[in-house]
Amino acid sequence: MTRVRRAAFAAAALIAAIGLAALGVWQLERRVWKHELVASVEERIHAAPVAAPGPAQWKAVSAKHDAYRRISATGSFRHDRETLVQAVTDLGPGYWVMTPLETPDFTLLVNRGFVPKARHDARTRAAGNAAGLATVTGLLRVTEPGGAFLRSNDPVADRWFSRDVAAIAQARGLGNSAPYFVDADMAPNAGGYPVGGLTVVRFPDNHLVYALTWFALCALSLFFAWRLWRIRDR
Repeated sequence: MTRVRRAAFAAAALIAAIGLAALGVWQLERRVWKHELVASVEERIHAAPVAAPGPAQWKAVSAKHDAYRRISATGSFRHDRETLVQAVTDLGPGYWVMTPLETPDFTLLVNRGFVPKARHDARTRAAGNAAGLATVTGLLRVTEPGGAFLRSNDPVADRWFSRDVAAIAQARGLGNSAPYFVDADMAPNAGGYPVGGLTVVRFPDNHLVYALTWFALCALSLFFAWRLWRIRDR
């Protein structure tokens, strides 16, 4: 291998090492961000509930500052306009029951909880669909537009795989609907269904492993560059 070719390969290895080191640093920064996010969410889910954000506050609602915040709202459920979203939980496969709650100022989509497939028909859980005023406390969740992995929502066929607030509101003819939804807490419903309080608050944290992997590859690239530089001309 000529000196020119060695120099070119060594330079490429050095450039690769710089890029890999940058990726490692980025993963460490992501790790710090993830830890701050987890701490913030932990604080929100254990705080006292606040009033659900109304129309004047909707533009300011964001995942960064409001996701998993405990909120409360009072209104009347529109059980005739519920939407079932396919779900897999610790209780098995079934559906999330998304029901509009009409408050004096706006409509709030509430994930009242989980029902198994055998309770798909609302008539099998009529006891939990009582009329009258109801107060809901739970966690604010941001909308899930588009659908799930490899599965798109189909409003026409009434098949839902994600909790897309705007699409559900349009399909059910809901006016002045909040751009977020609420996961109801574990307060029991009459008859036992839906089962609330099943929100999974879990954030994968593999950033340190990723960072160490990038730094190890960086070290290999540096070693490769060093070996190329020490090879004698042939």
